[in-house]
Amino acid sequence: MKATSSSTPPSNAPSSTLPAEPGFDFQPLGRVMFAPGALNQLGEAVKSIGGERVLLVTDPGLEHVGHPQRALKIMREAGLEVFTFDGVKENPTEREVVAGVVFARTHHVDCIVAVGGGSSMDCAKGINFILTNGGRMADYKGNGKATKPMLPSVGVPTTAGTGSEAQSYALITDEHTHHKMACGDKKAAFRVSILDPELTLSQPKSVTAVTGIDAVAHAIESFVCTKRNAISSMCARSAFGHLEPNFETVLRSPQDLPARTAMQLGSHLAGMAIENAMLGVCHSCANPLTAHYGITHGVAIGVMLPHVIRFNAPVAGHLYAELIGERANRQPAAEVLAARVSQLTAAAGLPQSLKECGVSDTILQLLAEEANLQWTARFNPRPVTEADIHKLYQAAW
Repeated sequence: MKATSSSTPPSNAPSSTLPAEPGFDFQPLGRVMFAPGALNQLGEAVKSIGGERVLLVTDPGLEHVGHPQRALKIMREAGLEVFTFDGVKENPTEREVVAGVVFARTHHVDCIVAVGGGSSMDCAKGINFILTNGGRMADYKGNGKATKPMLPSVGVPTTAGTGSEAQSYALITDEHTHHKMACGDKKAAFRVSILDPELTLSQPKSVTAVTGIDAVAHAIESFVCTKRNAISSMCARSAFGHLEPNFETVLRSPQDLPARTAMQLGSHLAGMAIENAMLGVCHSCANPLTAHYGITHGVAIGVMLPHVIRFNAPVAGHLYAELIGERANRQPAAEVLAARVSQLTAAAGLPQSLKECGVSDTILQLLAEEANLQWTARFNPRPVTEADIHKLYQAAW
C-alpha cells in the first residue's frame, strides 16, 4: 500500500482538550536598560531619543537620598540642559500636572525624564499629555485620545512597585471626585526605561512594603483577569516568581542587592503584564479607600487581595494553581495563595483588616458603589456586582 502524506488528521484523531489561546496584539513600548549602576547611562539614553533640553520630573522627598541630583549631574556631564520640576506629590492631581506644564513651557523642553516612584512617572506622563496635546487630563481618560505627537521620555523608577515605567497609562487623581483617571496612549509611554536596582536600596521599609505588595497584586490580578493572553501570562508568572520569594528578604535585609534586583525586575514584568492585559476588582476596591481615608494604595491592596482571591476561586482556582505550582499540595490553590498574601503583609507589618485601618463599617456601601464604577472591576475573572463588592469590603472589615 502506498504511503501518502496529508496535513489533514484522520477523522478519528483525538481533538485537543486544551482551551483556545486568546489572541493578542503585542506592541513593545520601548527600550529597557536593566543592571545595577544603569543610571550612569542616563545621558546616553536621553541623547539616543533626541533630547537636548530635558525636563526632570521628580519627588522632593528623594532629594535627601540624592537620586535626582545624581540624574541631573549625569545628564549635564553628557552636555544636556536640564530643568528640574520637583512638584510631584503622592497620587498626583491635575494641579501638579499643570504646574509641570507651565514650568516645561517656560524652559522650552524637548524631552522628559522621570526619576522616582509611580507618582513621578504618572505626573511626567500627564505633563506630556497636556504639554503636547493641550486640554485637560479628563480629555484623555481611556485610551488613545491624544491626536498629536508627544515628547520622547525616559523613566527611571526608584521603587519596586507600580511598574509604571512599563505602561502607557498615567493615573491622575481628579481633585473634585478623588477618583483616579486612567489616561492611556502608546505615545505617552517611555521610550527608554532604566532599571537600576541600586536606586531601590534607599527605600525605607515602609515604602518597600507598600510598593512590593502592590507589585505582587499586579502579578496575581493580571494573571487571572479576563484580558490575559500568552504574553501577559508569561510576564505575570515570571513577575510573581521574582517577587514572592524575595519580598520578605528585602524587608529583613534591605541592602541585599540580589533580592532588590529580583524585586525591581519583578515589578517591571508585572507592569508589562498589566500593559498587555489588565487588573481586577482588588484595585477597584483600593481606590475608594485611598480617596476617602487617605489609606496608602499598597496598604489598601494588601488588605483586600486575600478576599478577592477567595472570591475568584470558583472561576480562577486553576490559574492560581498554575501560579503557585506544587505548593498547593492538594489544598485549594486560592486558599493557599490568599494565606500566602496575608503572610507577606503580616511580615511587612501592614494592617490585616479595614477596621485596623480606621475604616467605619457605615461607609462600606458607599465604597462599594464607587468601586463598582472603577474600570478594572470590569476585567475581574469572576463577574462582580456592587453587592459582591460590598461583601468583599465586609469580609475585609
